Amino acid sequence: MPLGLYISVPFCKTKCSYCNFASDVFSRAVFDRYVARVCGEIEQAEASARRMGGRFERQVNSIYFGGGTPTILEVAQVDRIFVTISQNFSVEHGAEITVECAPGTLTPAVLDALVRCGVNRVSLGVQSFVDQEAASVGRQHKREIVLDDIARLRGAGISNINVDLIAGLPHQTRESWEQSLDDLIEAGVPHASVYMLEVDEDSRLGRELIAGGQKYHAHFVPDEDLTAEFYETACARLNAAGIEQYEISNFARAGKASRHNLKYWTRQPYLGFGVDAHSMLRSTEGAIRFSNPDVLEKYVAGAAQDYIAVSAEAALQEAFFLGLRLNCGIDLAEVANEFGGGAVDSYSDALSELVAAGLLEREGTVIRLSARGRLLSNEVFEKFISTPAHA
Repeated sequence: MPLGLYISVPFCKTKCSYCNFASDVFSRAVFDRYVARVCGEIEQAEASARRMGGRFERQVNSIYFGGGTPTILEVAQVDRIFVTISQNFSVEHGAEITVECAPGTLTPAVLDALVRCGVNRVSLGVQSFVDQEAASVGRQHKREIVLDDIARLRGAGISNINVDLIAGLPHQTRESWEQSLDDLIEAGVPHASVYMLEVDEDSRLGRELIAGGQKYHAHFVPDEDLTAEFYETACARLNAAGIEQYEISNFARAGKASRHNLKYWTRQPYLGFGVDAHSMLRSTEGAIRFSNPDVLEKYVAGAAQDYIAVSAEAALQEAFFLGLRLNCGIDLAEVANEFGGGAVDSYSDALSELVAAGLLEREGTVIRLSARGRLLSNEVFEKFISTPAHA
């Protein structure tokens, strides 16, 4: 089965207040060392996979540059990573090659480099088309820049474009959220990702909200009920516009679902390179997962990866809570075929409880999240993690 490759680029011009990723503002002096480390990791990928007992596959049908902001790398650094990939993997013709881009960082030189390297999909971290909302969380672009980036991407032949939006940003209102949805739909992009603001200790805005403070415009953040309403509005508006929901946070026109991200949700093999990058490979025992350090200095210094062999029980739990992210849901008959009928039976009480609560829908052997279940998905997933398999 062909691999997906993920390249982590943890560098940003500014650190957005809502961000809970392992990315930050770093001196450009470290860029070359980081790229060299990533390229070295790519060159050692086969040896590393075999050492850990993973089944290595040279064929690749998706590549995803995430971050951070990959487009702030120098053109020569981007070229070096792509050349290293081509020297160590066989990238299929027609492979999906995605690069995340912060609006305003798509210079003519960078755009030329993306086209030259075969990039055919770009994900724009817009978050809001309303300038006040974008500025309140540290985004440096304005609405006009986003629309210009979309036009220039299309002019360069890259029409497979995703736009990210976040529901629940400071100053967001029903009217402003509708404005962002209007702009997204009118832009005609084939893919959208809609996230609800995460409130946790891993972001500055999250910590301020938990503390009840007013920094980072925290006192202008909509409450949970209003944020959930925004999400539901987005689902209705985008589905009606033909950008149909296929995963909790993702919407696409026909044939434009993210092939790379589908690998994560359907437990297909992938390799990750760079800070906080994760990998999953098949093995003779089932599967293995491993990840890189989430601190730049440790990664560049060559710190060891975390490794875990995925047990049959853990694989079954993953099949449920990853597969249920997709609107198509999962077929219990297929799960039983892979893991045994007893494995599915061990979750029968949990499934019945979730259906009765209106969080899951069941049609024959297929189960899927309901609209309410997508809002409360973490509660659903906890059932499959806390319920012991083969009870």
